[in-house]
Amino acid sequence: MRDQTPGLFITGTDTEVGKTYVAALIARDLCATGCRVGVYKPAASGARRVDGRLVSDDALRLWEAAGRPGRLEQVCPQVFEAPLAPHLAARAEGKQLDADLLRSGIEAWRGSADFVLVEGAGGLVSPLGDDLYVADLAMEFGYPLVVVTRNVLGTINQTLQTLLAAAHFRGRLSVSGIVLNNPARCCGDVSTETNREQLIHHCRSPLLAEVGHGATRFDRPVDWRALARPAPA
Repeated sequence: MRDQTPGLFITGTDTEVGKTYVAALIARDLCATGCRVGVYKPAASGARRVDGRLVSDDALRLWEAAGRPGRLEQVCPQVFEAPLAPHLAARAEGKQLDADLLRSGIEAWRGSADFVLVEGAGGLVSPLGDDLYVADLAMEFGYPLVVVTRNVLGTINQTLQTLLAAAHFRGRLSVSGIVLNNPARCCGDVSTETNREQLIHHCRSPLLAEVGHGATRFDRPVDWRALARPAPA
């Protein structure tokens, strides 16, 4: 099933690379243009308990960045406590990740949003089950990828591997571009001075923008709507 609303699928080269941070900045940019933004994270683990219920901080950040559209439960309908891959976190709680809901949960934004941002869990080929990967959802939703990578030593290899995975995973996934995130101030990592230039040189997909440590905006304006396309029926 594919949603007809234009959108982007935010993925990363690894866990903890700043996908949620970047997705939230994109949501704010879009909202500032008057766009009604739907935000969707199919599943999240490592959640915390608040008043007896599990809350995903990632889902909460996305929801708030988009202006709190709908209900928080629409952002992430499957939330688990253990800091594991979602399907393993579900098993640890004696549950099972609902593969159908992973796909159908995005329907909550049909008709109520002008644009949908989807954030995957972990990296592009992180598993969501024995035979299901984040890339499968990206393919089914039909949204172009925005690949978030960290400005640290090793980012060139990780980014190229992610782009190769996108190009060859069960058919080709469209990539709109790359966002280079600086999750921490430089602490003696001299690669941070050359990573941007090297990404531009080695990657066919464009470097869309860079995010400074603690920045509230990208280093350049990006037309996020132009990068998206409606998913085919």
